[in-house]
Amino acid sequence: MALSVREIAELAAQTASNKKAKDVVILDIRGLSVIADYFVICSGNSETQVQAVANEIKDKMHEVGVLVKGSEGMDQARWILIDLGDVVVHIFHKEEREFYHLERLWGDAPRIEFEENTE
Repeated sequence: MALSVREIAELAAQTASNKKAKDVVILDIRGLSVIADYFVICSGNSETQVQAVANEIKDKMHEVGVLVKGSEGMDQARWILIDLGDVVVHIFHKEEREFYHLERLWGDAPRIEFEENTE
């Protein structure tokens, strides 16, 4: 069964949350950008955690048959971008997230609720 674009965004967000990413949000940017339909944004406290979250998301997408079109930033692990087609995942080191503050740049985008890990 193929996942919808929104389900892919929600799965990426849940996977990040399960890996203890911080402040996980999904922004619905349909109608605001031709880049993608959804942004998933989260952060980690260290380069190691940022890489671990990115690897877990990529592994989960492969597991469910979602094509990972590409990723950037794995070496420095300060801002990793994962291209899932109509979903773009941004995994920031906490300092970079505060600096770039994508949620403010995309302030018109509605936030999508998802089942967040609360353990």
